[in-house]
Amino acid sequence: MHETWHGGNVDILISGALVISPGEERPLVLPKGDIAVVGSETVYVGPSPAPQEFRSAAKVIEGSGLIALPGLVNAHTHAAMTVFRGFADDMPLMEWLTQKIWPAEARLEADDVYWGTMLACVEMIRAGVTTFADMYFFMDETAKAVERTGIRASLSRGLIGSAPGADKALAEGRELCERWNGACGGRITTMLGPHAPYTCPKDFLEKVMEVASELGVGMHIHLSETEGEVKECRKLHGGMSPVELMDSYGLFEFPVLAAHCVHVSERDIEILSAKGVGVAHNPGCNMKIASGIAPVPKMLKAGVRVGLGTDGAASNNNLDLLEEARIAAFLHKLASNDPTVLAAPEALYLATLGSARALRLEAQVGTLERGKKADIILMDSTGPHMHPHHDMISHIVYSARSSDVRTVIIDGKVVMEDGALTVVDEKEVLARAEERAQALVRR
Repeated sequence: MHETWHGGNVDILISGALVISPGEERPLVLPKGDIAVVGSETVYVGPSPAPQEFRSAAKVIEGSGLIALPGLVNAHTHAAMTVFRGFADDMPLMEWLTQKIWPAEARLEADDVYWGTMLACVEMIRAGVTTFADMYFFMDETAKAVERTGIRASLSRGLIGSAPGADKALAEGRELCERWNGACGGRITTMLGPHAPYTCPKDFLEKVMEVASELGVGMHIHLSETEGEVKECRKLHGGMSPVELMDSYGLFEFPVLAAHCVHVSERDIEILSAKGVGVAHNPGCNMKIASGIAPVPKMLKAGVRVGLGTDGAASNNNLDLLEEARIAAFLHKLASNDPTVLAAPEALYLATLGSARALRLEAQVGTLERGKKADIILMDSTGPHMHPHHDMISHIVYSARSSDVRTVIIDGKVVMEDGALTVVDEKEVLARAEERAQALVRR
């Protein structure tokens, strides 16, 4: 049932599309549905034709042959690391970090981060990603790229508590939150970004929690990514895992987005569930650097808020969340020796509403429904790989390609229409990002 719309003319009407929206229990599927948008808000999702009051739209998008989905939500990445894509591959994690990435990051300049993030935003928009959670440096530049491209983002300044300048970095994290939280009409939200337990000692984390309490923000942290990390933590902290250690510090009294959580125990899972910790599962990255397989089916069964992330393009090597959903489904079927595990609807849920819940943005995004932000993607269903039309949710997860995404609407604005970006000059972005990346590795 819909209520009569009294808010004036409709800005966008998507007419006659196959509408699919993941839900907590089962997805909404409308074989022929309409979606109406006013300003930044979705005001109607239902059967086609929509009631009369929604039909007088400034812009009508014919939905025949298209699938309408909520925008995908990338729960963990380092957007500007596109400048390091292909720079250092096929290496163990700590060797990759200490010998390649961290030395290169020490040479980063603000413009590297701006154009690297611009490249990431273009790539994500093209792949149907409308929201991402980011942790990196020079985050004012990231925010400016988010502002310019029209994408939605949760931003945090990465903090290495054991490094020189940690207090300065925390001050920058505070400034990011004060300057950008709620900016761009609410498209930008912020968190603090303590990197990981092994780089952030207790006294520094206490400072981070003090700032988080003062500002009313949460935290984005890497947690239990490798077996070696967990073993070292248990050795140094009386047998406690990273999850147990962070719980003992009181970190989980704040909203926390925890990336990876690969090597977690039954007790860890209980804590993550009880404390409402959002977990960003990054299967592609975890496979590439051989970190292990996170027990995602167990976490989901325990009620943990699990979403999907790509991690950075230096360790994945793309920002294609649709591919990540497919990888997640295949990986956990293989790991459990059970083809029913993480079925297509659940994989799609992780890439949309699951990630939105992990970021605590589920009241705004993650589904197509009245009152939520108009973050909508339209996917072409006419390609040979999308036929026959037995099960379109299955096709989205197992058959579709990111190039099938034709139109992207974020916050009620069309940022890509029929395959063409409308907000930025894509050729300029590619050229400038290439220029910065090549100069960076020679610097």
